[in-house]
Amino acid sequence: MRVGITGHRGLSKEIEQQTRAMLAEQVAVMGKRDLVAISCIADGPDTWWAEAVLDAGGRLEVVVPADQYRDGLPDWHHPDYDSLLSRASGTHNTGMAESTSDAHQAGSEILVGLSDRLLAVWDGLPARGYGGTADVVSYAQRVGVPVTVLWPDRATR
Repeated sequence: MRVGITGHRGLSKEIEQQTRAMLAEQVAVMGKRDLVAISCIADGPDTWWAEAVLDAGGRLEVVVPADQYRDGLPDWHHPDYDSLLSRASGTHNTGMAESTSDAHQAGSEILVGLSDRLLAVWDGLPARGYGGTADVVSYAQRVGVPVTVLWPDRATR
């Protein structure tokens, strides 16, 4: 099974712990055999999902939204990004250079297209900018990819 991820970045440590537990539950439910995480490996849920699947013996495919994508991520995340990218069994690129909202949405559309299912760490609110989690969820629903929303009870961002 190929499972993509989208989700909010900048979540609190408490929400991170709850979300990591939810992602681990998803790995357990889906089974470890032939599980492939599809992720852009940004900080937050993208990375947590990739780690959970790899730790369970699954595989990772990375979607790189733009050549300059890594540069737009927090410096503290670069070692994790580089490590996960080096462990990926495949990479997919949009062909775009600048890491813009359009590139992020294009990357997310590739991610959805590669996925049998999409996990969304999403509070249910509209995207704060084009290419945000709500836009990815909406796109997946339009093209018929099932979406599972994960969000801790009473959590806010």
